[in-house]
Amino acid sequence: MSVKHTLIGSPSARAHLNRTEGFKTTARVENASDVGVMKKISSVFSSLQDKLHRDKGEKKASPPPTDAPPSSEYTHAFGRPPFFEYLVVVSVRKRSRGDEGYEPQIIYQFPKATSQSQRKEEELCLQAITLFCFPEGVNWAPLTEYHSETFSFVLTEIDGSRRNGYCRRLLPLGKGARPPEAYCIISSLACFSLFSKIFDEVEKRRQISMAMIYPFMQSLRETPFPAPGKTVTIKSFIPESGTEIISLTRPVDSWLEHVEFRSLFLCLSDEEVLQVFAAVVLERRIIFIAEELSTLSQVLHAVAALLYPFIWQHTFISIVPKVLLEVYLAPTPYLLGIQRNLLHLLTEHTDLLIVDLTSQSESKFITRIGDEDTLIPSRLQEELLQDLCKRKHNTTTEELNSVVSEAFLSFFVKTVGHFADHIKRLGGNKQLRTFQKKSFLKAVEPKENRNFVQQFVQTQMFDLFIQEEEKHHNQEGFFYKKVVEFQQRRKERLRSGGIKGLVV
Repeated sequence: MSVKHTLIGSPSARAHLNRTEGFKTTARVENASDVGVMKKISSVFSSLQDKLHRDKGEKKASPPPTDAPPSSEYTHAFGRPPFFEYLVVVSVRKRSRGDEGYEPQIIYQFPKATSQSQRKEEELCLQAITLFCFPEGVNWAPLTEYHSETFSFVLTEIDGSRRNGYCRRLLPLGKGARPPEAYCIISSLACFSLFSKIFDEVEKRRQISMAMIYPFMQSLRETPFPAPGKTVTIKSFIPESGTEIISLTRPVDSWLEHVEFRSLFLCLSDEEVLQVFAAVVLERRIIFIAEELSTLSQVLHAVAALLYPFIWQHTFISIVPKVLLEVYLAPTPYLLGIQRNLLHLLTEHTDLLIVDLTSQSESKFITRIGDEDTLIPSRLQEELLQDLCKRKHNTTTEELNSVVSEAFLSFFVKTVGHFADHIKRLGGNKQLRTFQKKSFLKAVEPKENRNFVQQFVQTQMFDLFIQEEEKHHNQEGFFYKKVVEFQQRRKERLRSGGIKGLVV
């Protein structure tokens, strides 16, 4: 889901700001308050960068030029991107100079930067990675037990492009108290399940020796990323085990390959998911609270996926590091994931929906505006709940993803699926097309859906969706296919004596 953004502030501020997940404005700056908040967020992150360099006794690095071309090293010979850009292993180490607490440090990186300019470009990104691998900050100490967890985050570039961070955090083999480690893979590709399997292989080799990671990752890096539904095989030698053949298969539904809806429905009831969905659709400020990083990342990516074919256009940070917590004060829409032990630091609750994902919580909504259960028309809510009830108890991830995505896709088909009928050519110009909002709203059926649609068309996600459709109408897209199927069923029902406007 790549989105272009107009950024605010000096080039230096923009470079620092966009090395972390979600720190960007929407496609257009709507008012002065947006400018103010982004300058504040930029200042927070720039201060963090200053602190990081002061702690290490370094000068602040200059940001890379904004027009620097991508490194040819990351372009695969087969024309498809490689599996990953690099792998880092991050550990928490005691602060130097007698300071209290621990800080995350990179203890392994593959591949190494090959040039000075590349090292400068990677420096800011690598510092951001350490923050997301251990967002708790300095509150660490050696451990004897630790529950392994896998999660993901996103790094947003200056041009709005995104790189995915996949992280597995665990306690390395050893005796006695020892610091945890995090394996982190940075890739331009989004496929959570596939990278989870890669972590299994990395972890197995790490238990033998750090040196054993290199040959496996080198083989992986030389392999092109498979097309949807395809499998690639990698040969890797392990002492005492011999040569292993590892098969990596990419899911067929590529737009859902970074999503796992199970955690969302384990944490929230169907009715609660609908209330969250309603708030997200109307682009409100939403914070999710959980103890596990894996829960936060899975739930936030699942919530964003409910919007398909629309794309969340605002700040999205699945795991907010403690040092960047002030981002929650932004007056603009956002989706934030915050660990439960930081909840007491959220002192301003105005116009917020705070969702508690922990199992022991008495109420899932710590703070709410109060109208979340009435934003979606009651009939559409009933239909969504009926569709969600189609999922089976012990369903597979693929089956669950299919049922859930179809339910919410059907919601958009019923409410705004007629949009294409109201994109008209201007005069004799076949290329210039424009959206007729008034006729579109007037055509909403049934009429009780009109108030919701009137609010939805004011959102950035709908606006940018329509802009893309005006330029490039995609009649072969999955959403368009579902719209055509719905309209055909509706015509058949009307021919058989159904009521006009009946949703089927």
